[in-house]
Amino acid sequence: MSKPPEITPTDAEISGSASKDATSEDERDESEPGAEDTIALPSDIAGSGTLDRLVETAKDYARSAASDNTLKAYKADWTHFSRWCRMRGSEPLPPAPDLIGLYLADLASAEGPSPALSVSTIERRLSGLAWNCAQRGFTLDRKDRHIATVLAGIKRKHARPPVQKEAILPGDILAMVATLGFDLRGLRDRAILLLGYAGGLRRSEIVSLDVGKNDTPDSGGWIEILDEGAVLTLNAKTGWREVEIGRGSSDSTCPVHALGQWLHFGRIDFGPAFVRTSRDGKKALESRLSDKHVARLIKSTVLKSGIRADLPEGERLALFSGHSLRAGLASSAEVDERHVQKQLGHASAEMTRRYQRRRDRFRVNLTKAAGL
Repeated sequence: MSKPPEITPTDAEISGSASKDATSEDERDESEPGAEDTIALPSDIAGSGTLDRLVETAKDYARSAASDNTLKAYKADWTHFSRWCRMRGSEPLPPAPDLIGLYLADLASAEGPSPALSVSTIERRLSGLAWNCAQRGFTLDRKDRHIATVLAGIKRKHARPPVQKEAILPGDILAMVATLGFDLRGLRDRAILLLGYAGGLRRSEIVSLDVGKNDTPDSGGWIEILDEGAVLTLNAKTGWREVEIGRGSSDSTCPVHALGQWLHFGRIDFGPAFVRTSRDGKKALESRLSDKHVARLIKSTVLKSGIRADLPEGERLALFSGHSLRAGLASSAEVDERHVQKQLGHASAEMTRRYQRRRDRFRVNLTKAAGL
């Protein structure tokens, strides 16, 4: 089974101040080489069956160097920058720091028809350009004064606190799973929500799970169900890690029980743990779910359960995403912060605190402790 694509960058992410070019320009951008396309035999070495196979193997490894989502974002970054350069009578290669500085200023200034990009998006766009230049044999020096000083000024003038998604709290997740039925589709979606919440999992981690080790080539991890709970072995952004998910206080809210029910009634004992179902919801199919399904599931159950019903529907949908599950665990688990950090797979406690929405506020009152 082939791995489903991760969510592609939105129009806002790939937009800038430049307007869309003609179709011929779009076609030329699409033909830009990827990382794997730059891998070939040296010109002074004669090809052979063995060497040609090694080239293809190296290309496969190059494609796996970053996630599908990251590679698509980087491709979009390069497509946009290439268009921007040509519209101004220049070429994107070799990278000219002074031109890139102007490009960053254009992204931040909103002088054209498109809105200004956020500082975080501009930084990610710059990372994409640096990666693309490296794949083409060039070096983009981000410390060059034409780039570094412009970026520093953009940060100083436009930086804002990050817009965080709403955390799904314990009462919320219970209300969400209560909206699901008990056909196969409902069993599957219940397991996804409870497992994602209790494990603090990314949506891509949820759908990449296999039932057993080495079940499929595109596996992102596997599941082991024990008496005490489930152990998930994940190939995550920061490397391989184990996530322990203990059994809950009742079967109706236990993520391990929900997972077992889905696997049992879906007759899934090999391959992807979470797959599509037939239209009538009575049969599990073979194809792995896309992580987009997790995002849609969260939004639909938020609406059905009446969470934040005080807001218009559009605002409610914008508040919640796949990260709401991770933020919910970080904000709700009343345990030592180190355990939450380990569960989320964060390298630092500071990163874990970014996921905590209301926890620990005013728990320690330094004002009174200082004698005031």
